Amino acid sequence: MYAVVATGGKQYRVEEGEVLKVEKLPGEVGSEVVLDDVLLYSDGENVSIGQPKLEGASVKAEIVEQGRLKKVIVFKFKRRKRYRRKQGHKQHFTAIKIKQIEA
Repeated sequence: MYAVVATGGKQYRVEEGEVLKVEKLPGEVGSEVVLDDVLLYSDGENVSIGQPKLEGASVKAEIVEQGRLKKVIVFKFKRRKRYRRKQGHKQHFTAIKIKQIEA
């Protein structure tokens, strides 16, 4: 049994018990999050596809961790022009554990 959910502008294929990192969600560690944007649901035999999302379907998850990813360096350079710009960025994330998929 799996579902495809949309959160943070991205789509994820999720199964029960899976832990994944998504864009930052509000909430404390240990609290429950409900993802309502379910785009597809499969129980192993039947597949339900939403247009654009399934009505009444949801995915319940628990927040496991709030953190920041590794730093990404953005470096701009133009040769012979004395132009250099260095900038770093650390993206915030939320690690969630999928508890239940309701269709």
